Amino acid sequence: MPIKPENRKRYPKNWKEIRAHILERAGHRCEGSSGFYPDCRAKNYEPHPVTGSKVVLTIGHLNHTPEDCEDDNLMAWCQRCHLAYDREHHTINAAKTRRDKAAQIDLVDFIECDQLGVHQ
Repeated sequence: MPIKPENRKRYPKNWKEIRAHILERAGHRCEGSSGFYPDCRAKNYEPHPVTGSKVVLTIGHLNHTPEDCEDDNLMAWCQRCHLAYDREHHTINAAKTRRDKAAQIDLVDFIECDQLGVHQ
């Protein structure tokens, strides 16, 4: 997935070299998303064998932390596998964004404030 401009500073200066290394390690094929599509081996810049869309491999962080660029935390993924792996993470972030935009307090925060006597 493309790096959002606001997150660019979280990536190391040698990100292009790291990305190239991970793609080379993967043989320029999707490394599959365990639990979703473990056997996916879609090839970079070719039609996806299932969706037919052009594959553009991206590098995903298993722990969703761009600063952690250790080999064992990075995977080469097609769009389908990357989105499948990140599904829960995106759902949580989307809910938080919607809640923040609606200016609603999180129930856990509310309970903690109540226990501390903050809103009495």
